[in-house]
Amino acid sequence: MRVLLRAFLLLVTATGVLFAGQGIGYVRGSFMTGRTEWAVIGALLAAGGILALWLTLRPRV
Repeated sequence: MRVLLRAFLLLVTATGVLFAGQGIGYVRGSFMTGRTEWAVIGALLAAGGILALWLTLRPRV
């Protein structure tokens, strides 16, 4: 179960990075290209994914 959760969180993080890249203008070919709101949404999504992934990787106490 934890493996599936980590895989999902990696997908969430990658999606956030993609959205941020499109918002900044590094990835072209979408309605999100060059739009500041998508850069912010992507950054928040990526940060949330990284935080959640870090929480799942911590050793249990």
